[in-house]
Amino acid sequence: YPRPQCKRDSFLCLNGDWSLSVLQACDGKEREVGTIRVPFVPESRLSGIEQTFDKKDILIYRRKVTLPRGFEKERLMLHFGAVDQICCVRVNGQPIGGLEGGYHPFSLDVTDAWREGENELTVEVSDPLDEVLPYGKQREKRGGMWYTPTSGIWQTVWMEAVPTAHIEHI
Repeated sequence: YPRPQCKRDSFLCLNGDWSLSVLQACDGKEREVGTIRVPFVPESRLSGIEQTFDKKDILIYRRKVTLPRGFEKERLMLHFGAVDQICCVRVNGQPIGGLEGGYHPFSLDVTDAWREGENELTVEVSDPLDEVLPYGKQREKRGGMWYTPTSGIWQTVWMEAVPTAHIEHI
């Protein structure tokens, strides 16, 4: 469990294989890239992709999720440890929320978009390596003190069911 201080019984880790495609800035077409192993960034070998994308491209992660039996309380939360840099999250095609800034965790209440049976999570991510946004020591061309770009989901993803009145932060 990623947050031992706030461990709950209803926990579903979503790390593992997700489908990855890219909406290419050059022609506006979506191209299937393959299966990516979350939470590794597509630029890394451990992701199974090991590919760098144009900084204007949009990465599109997709995963089908069916909740296990007994995974029911009043609200259903989707948690991301971190996503670099700008993301929009959808459940069954419905926009749920997102975040700008790639270095901190965020949570979204997906209850109203969730339905019985199989659901589809979609995370659309752009990482422009823009000087306006913090980007650490990343550069398009690594070398010296500069790192390989890191984009997309790069921390644990999980779901949990919570009561309507629940503790969010300690």
